Amino acid sequence: MRVRADILRTYQGVHTWTGIIAGLVLFIGFYAGSLTMFKHELAQWANPVSAPVTKPHTNNHQTLVDQAIAKYPEQMGNGFSLDLLTNQAPLSWYSQGKERGMKLDNQLQVLYLNQQNDLVIQQQNENKLADLIDYLHRTAGFAGEIGHDQSGVYILGIASALYFLALVSGVIILLPTLVKTFFAIRKEKGASRFWLDSHNLVGIASLPFHLIIAFTVVVFAFHDLVYDGLSAFYDDKSFFQRPAPAAHNYHIANLPSINKQLLAAKNYAPGYEPIHITFNRLNTNSPTATLKMSNSSAVVRGPDTDYLFLHPYTLEVLNSSYPQGGDGVWGNIVGSFFSLHFGTYGGEWGRWGYFVMGLLGAFLFYSGNLLWLDKRFKQDANKRSTRFMANLTIGVCLGSMIAVVATLLQAKWTNQYMGNANYSYLYSYYLVFFAFVAYTFFKGTHHASYWGLMGIALLSAGMGVSTLIQALLADDFLKYYQSGIVDISAAVFALIFYYCAKKVRNKSVSYAVIPAKL
Repeated sequence: MRVRADILRTYQGVHTWTGIIAGLVLFIGFYAGSLTMFKHELAQWANPVSAPVTKPHTNNHQTLVDQAIAKYPEQMGNGFSLDLLTNQAPLSWYSQGKERGMKLDNQLQVLYLNQQNDLVIQQQNENKLADLIDYLHRTAGFAGEIGHDQSGVYILGIASALYFLALVSGVIILLPTLVKTFFAIRKEKGASRFWLDSHNLVGIASLPFHLIIAFTVVVFAFHDLVYDGLSAFYDDKSFFQRPAPAAHNYHIANLPSINKQLLAAKNYAPGYEPIHITFNRLNTNSPTATLKMSNSSAVVRGPDTDYLFLHPYTLEVLNSSYPQGGDGVWGNIVGSFFSLHFGTYGGEWGRWGYFVMGLLGAFLFYSGNLLWLDKRFKQDANKRSTRFMANLTIGVCLGSMIAVVATLLQAKWTNQYMGNANYSYLYSYYLVFFAFVAYTFFKGTHHASYWGLMGIALLSAGMGVSTLIQALLADDFLKYYQSGIVDISAAVFALIFYYCAKKVRNKSVSYAVIPAKL
């Protein structure tokens, strides 16, 4: 396909500058996003293993709830959660903090029945390691809030809009040679050509995935502003009508049984299994019950499950994330975009696919920056702005990765000895990240590249070693050693990054080309 030279130059400029401006922020979002596909496994890996306090899939939930209501009517009336799958304490409520948000000092009261069927209550801190990974994914680590959301969410929204422009312009640039060079990886023509071919191949092959991610991130970031803007055309009517409060307050003593709640949910969504219930405001005139509904063979529209909202007393369905038939076309479209972003379809294969595509997305931004820097160094190797951008690229990209791995490793040990290790996660990430960025500016990109990659390799290897040491010190080795997927993956990445570090040291890969000129 022929495209005029002036048009190609225009889109080349659009592609270059949108990619450079947004690339570093999106690298962190994609790298952390790939880890969110296994955030629960990572959190479980980092937590000390304890003996279950009740049998898994226990059938005595109603007895537990009844005893808790009788002994703690006020706390239970404010709201509580019931986990139907856990082999730990199934019932809990927040004695400090709340479920939403990145609150590091949240405290839970957890309740269970012992072997004598007596009610036992314990206080514990809510572990936020999985939430920290998700926080980095949604905000790229930018602190602060704007309105009711983190500032980083809006920054990533702007970056994703630029990212969409970079994708479209990149496709237009490649149109004249797309058929001829799509699968061409010309390593024999030098490192720069190899990286350019790899960059183009990854970008085109995963284009639908990237378009969906770019669009949905913009929607997630700015949906409130869109709703507020559209409300002026609808006489300021709310787009989401809440059910009218009842004329009287309900009381938890009259709460229908858990089995009735579950039956109402299953009747509404056949084939789905309720796995978690959260009750709120049970002693008011507007109570709610939120159920997480699981179906491994269905496309769900939340990060892990679909959601069903019930009136806990009348058992009326208030809302849901399920397809709404012909009357809910727009809701179905929005729900589908949510599921496409979260990757909650395709089972384990889908989850691993999103994990790999997230990492390849991070590679896309990293390689794009390196290609731009390589071209700039050929024009003027001593230009201060180019040297600054080279240091920033290596510092931010490798710094964010080494900071995450270091935080996972320290979480493995601090959870053994600290009641609330949440603050240590946050301090660990930002301390390591900014220290490595400063180290890169002080020592230069080639030196920092080698030691950054080597550091990631060593820390990744240390994850498996830590599990092995703690398992050997435990009473039951096989029972303790239950997070093999994390340790095996860490070992694989340790080998990959060690190989990359050796290549950088020998200056035989492209990102040694740039530092070698400094």
